[in-house]
Amino acid sequence: MDEDNNIEERLLSFKEEEGSNLKRRICSESKKIWRIATPGVISRVSSFGTIVVTQSFVGHISAVDLAGYALVQTLSVRFVNGILIGMSSATETLCGQAYGAKQYHMMGIYLQRSWIIDLITLLILLPVFLFATQIFNLLGQDGAIAKSAGYISLWFIPFVISLIFSLTVQMYLQAQQKNLIIAWLSALQFALHLLCSWLFVFVLELGLPGAMAALCISSWFLVVGEFVYIFGGWCPETWKGFSIAAAKDLWPVFKLSVSSGAMICLELWYYAILVLLAGYTTDAQVSISAFSIWYPMSLYTHLNIVAVSKIVGVSIFSLNINAWIVMIILGIMGAACVRVANELGSGNAEAVRFSIKVIMAISLTMGIVFWILCLAFGKSIGYLFTNEEEVAETISGLSILLAFTVLLGSIFPVLSGVAVGSGLQSKVAVINLICFYGIGLPVGIVLGYWFNLGVQGIWVGLTGGVLTQTCSLSTLIWRTNWDEEVSKTSARLKKWYLESPSDNDKNIEC
Repeated sequence: MDEDNNIEERLLSFKEEEGSNLKRRICSESKKIWRIATPGVISRVSSFGTIVVTQSFVGHISAVDLAGYALVQTLSVRFVNGILIGMSSATETLCGQAYGAKQYHMMGIYLQRSWIIDLITLLILLPVFLFATQIFNLLGQDGAIAKSAGYISLWFIPFVISLIFSLTVQMYLQAQQKNLIIAWLSALQFALHLLCSWLFVFVLELGLPGAMAALCISSWFLVVGEFVYIFGGWCPETWKGFSIAAAKDLWPVFKLSVSSGAMICLELWYYAILVLLAGYTTDAQVSISAFSIWYPMSLYTHLNIVAVSKIVGVSIFSLNINAWIVMIILGIMGAACVRVANELGSGNAEAVRFSIKVIMAISLTMGIVFWILCLAFGKSIGYLFTNEEEVAETISGLSILLAFTVLLGSIFPVLSGVAVGSGLQSKVAVINLICFYGIGLPVGIVLGYWFNLGVQGIWVGLTGGVLTQTCSLSTLIWRTNWDEEVSKTSARLKKWYLESPSDNDKNIEC
């Protein structure tokens, strides 16, 4: 009996120790995730905030300029940024994996390669901004709005160029868990943007040029701050200076960048197209007003100045619920990318699996919280943003769909982050194409127009596309052989590895 009791005691002790070890592992992984995610959230909120602030100041100048700004921001900038952000995400994959493999000097080379590829890409896309007036005229836009949009597009060129550097540098620093500086710089950028916007528009009365100049100044302030941090010696192991080696092996990096770009663009453009479809429902003005409260900067291409002014009055200056939630989820998405890439680079498949489980648990928990809040307060949220009864009722009718969209929206971006971290962008691009454009979009069109369900039908299609994409991504991640992915990562890093003049330097600590 005593021997049996001893065995039971040892088993109980082992289980307690195992449980305690699991708790420690979860806590440790959670800290790593939030250490990466928190600065990312702050950076994205600040970046989104500068766009909203500029839009608000432009709205105080004229309705025509506000409509032109909305056109450029939602069509031209979103189109170009979708490509650039997607192609820049290759930097996350390569820098994250290189850091995990302790190939620190390669991170600086990958960063420079991304600059070359993104700048060439932007050069090809510049006609979108240079000929904006002609493009919007072809789309049937009001002449005054098209002319204003053409002028505003020219101001957005330096802003978009700054994004190439700020995005890639953030990914580079994030991969080595040095992105706290990005949070501080982003907060300062937002404060500077507020100050400059107020000074230029209200004090100096510079009008539209003042509002756009403030946007350019604040965006380049962030870039200069990042350059000072990197070139000033705070990344001694990962930045060895500019190198001719950055011009080598551009083609394989370009192919990975294109896969990343296709993956991101297919997601971003999906929402833009659905909002555009909402504008052709029976009551376009109410539909777009409702959509714009959930989704930022809706499309106004088919409406005249008067309609735009009415919509702007009830939505454009409001906080955008879904956008702020997305900022948080995108921060976690970045953390997912970094953690998976780091562990793949270090060759630890088991750590990859564990990290994915913890990340998904965090994002799902947050999604459930937001889901409950949307269900509980969805019917009254509309009145926070508008006094228009018809718009508020439309929003109320969408509250249940919104709740499930938010729940799914807390899952699939994180799964996308896992895919980016592991270099599976091409597979995700195919999934996005099928789920969004083969399922979600056709279903939304049929329900919205064929069955006359209007914006509710379109949103059902949107949710259906997101649901199928989430299920497909979950299946992809679940069935991925992570030991095999470790081997692929190791082979890729060895193939692109270049000797560093200081290979004997000490490795930096994780």
